[in-house]
Amino acid sequence: MSDDLKRGLEGVIVAESELSYIDGDAGKLVYCGYPIEDLAREASYEEVVYLLWHDGLPDAAELADFESWMARRREIDDEVLARVRKLADADEVPMAALRTIVSTLSAYDEDADHEDVDDLESNLRMACRITAKMPTALAAFERLRQGKAPVEPREDLSHAANFLYMLNDEVPNDVLAETFDMALVLHADHGINASTFSAMVTASTLSDLHSAVTTAVGTLAGSLHGGANANVMRMLKEVDESDLDPTAWVETALDEGRRVPGFGHRVYNVKDPRAKILGEKSKALAKAAGEPKWYDYSVAIEDYIAEEKGLAPNVDFYSASTYYQMGIPVDIYTPIFAMSRAAGWIAHVLEQYGDNRLIRPRARYVGPKDLEFPSLDQR
Repeated sequence: MSDDLKRGLEGVIVAESELSYIDGDAGKLVYCGYPIEDLAREASYEEVVYLLWHDGLPDAAELADFESWMARRREIDDEVLARVRKLADADEVPMAALRTIVSTLSAYDEDADHEDVDDLESNLRMACRITAKMPTALAAFERLRQGKAPVEPREDLSHAANFLYMLNDEVPNDVLAETFDMALVLHADHGINASTFSAMVTASTLSDLHSAVTTAVGTLAGSLHGGANANVMRMLKEVDESDLDPTAWVETALDEGRRVPGFGHRVYNVKDPRAKILGEKSKALAKAAGEPKWYDYSVAIEDYIAEEKGLAPNVDFYSASTYYQMGIPVDIYTPIFAMSRAAGWIAHVLEQYGDNRLIRPRARYVGPKDLEFPSLDQR
């Protein structure tokens, strides 16, 4: 392999962006100039979406208008709901179902048939519809596969609270709503990761917004990108069902050649700043519920891996126990990730449209050359 070959495009700068900045050595994440710690504790998900799409925080009037416009577009068409029902009846994998749903939404979007795919105003309207409808469709899918009726969205609830309401048919308390809102903020964007880049590649061909988001969902479905938080929770449940303490369980797992999910990151060399924030939330939820074991298991495993392997947890590690303590089914953790990250995918696609050049890398050919073509009877 040549020394100049960058497998996986690691370290290759492919674009300039004003959206999110990551300092992997310092454990720093910034959206449009604002530290993630401030946004997670002070901003709502809707504010962050506005920030990413408009390169600035909204004032009170702008935020109210934006929230209202999004809330009024949460309902999905009957035909889309019928497709969701068929996916649930077929026991489709949640991420595959979400990929199909996002693609289906384009057939019922009044802006989807415009000729200028890079028209900003049309794309912003579609962006709002996609972001508003994904939670409705996902919640309906989850309820239908449990044999329950879908719950219609409410316009008087926040984006985060409304999803939990549609999922459980119960308005969440302030603690749960604020915790879930914070989780959505933390997952909203993260530089040019695999799914974001795939969305940008699709957009660079001047394909439409729905296609770009569908591409991103498909990329996130891969086990090397999404799904780690679900695997973390499955691991914690294995620990709980075993006769071993967390440290002994992890030691045994490593001896067996198993990988402990939720640790290490392609970008961060220290603890993911999002993991720090969600770790605090997981602890608070555990205390409020009077059930500390999931948080305690996580801390014990984090300490052991840090000492033995020198690895720090990423955002998936503590989002697992946070979601579980909120009663969210494990196998929709990654679709929730997608539901949140849609804001960032769309922001990067809009940025790509604004200064577009077809993304078309090349490969170095290392196969044979100048072979003589044999006739069929010589093969």
